[in-house]
Amino acid sequence: MTKYKRIAQSKEWVLEDGSVVKEKKSHTFIYALFVLAIVIFSLYIVQFDFEKVFKNFHNFWSMLGSMFPPNWEYLGAIKKPLLDTIKMSIVGSFLGSILAVPFAFLAANNIVKNKLINGVIRFIFTVLRTLPTLVTALIATYIWGLGTFAGTIAIFIFSFSYIGKQLFEQIETVDMGPFEAMEALGASKSKAVVATIFPQLMPMYISTTLFNFEGNVRYAAILGYVGAGGIGIILNENIGLRYYTNVGMILIVLFIAVTIIEQFSQFVRTKLS
Repeated sequence: MTKYKRIAQSKEWVLEDGSVVKEKKSHTFIYALFVLAIVIFSLYIVQFDFEKVFKNFHNFWSMLGSMFPPNWEYLGAIKKPLLDTIKMSIVGSFLGSILAVPFAFLAANNIVKNKLINGVIRFIFTVLRTLPTLVTALIATYIWGLGTFAGTIAIFIFSFSYIGKQLFEQIETVDMGPFEAMEALGASKSKAVVATIFPQLMPMYISTTLFNFEGNVRYAAILGYVGAGGIGIILNENIGLRYYTNVGMILIVLFIAVTIIEQFSQFVRTKLS
């Protein structure tokens, strides 16, 4: 190992052979100024007003206060939309996560050594992932009509693109030694994948799927704003009519449901780790 020492009060290092190496200049300050300039320019473009934020912030507390105490009699009207929201999330997440598996293998360049196929599948993932779920749901309502089916389609598309992207990146990091050994022994590629790649991917795949499902429950709660069914429909109606005690009840029920789902998901992920 090459020995070296630093010259006092300087940014130079003397190596064992007597040569001097200068320490590279740090560009952190320049990068920080660049980021700061972008932030300031963005605030100017969107006309962000700090004074208005602090001046009108008391309205938040006024609205929050008007939601409590919540209207407990409205609880019965929340059950079906909440179940619709959860069902949309479950079906959309499940179908998206299943369909993402074969496409993720096609996108992984260590399994399918065809750059054209890899590129096309990755492009599909990228395009679908850039579409916000709310926009996808809006488009789906024009194609399939209002209701939970459109919401399920929107969640399915997002789950497919998100899990597919995560999964193919995970596939490209697996240990290919066992896979190559099985192929060398005469096993087919599909059998080698099932026997050697799947066991390595399964914990990460399940964890990613559960994390995606958690997020989908929250996304599904607002899909009703575009007519895609779920609890968002009654949430939008009650906010528009300013029935804030009903809104408070909806938010409490939604918070409890999301918390329970997150705790269950966290428990499963902990067992897998």
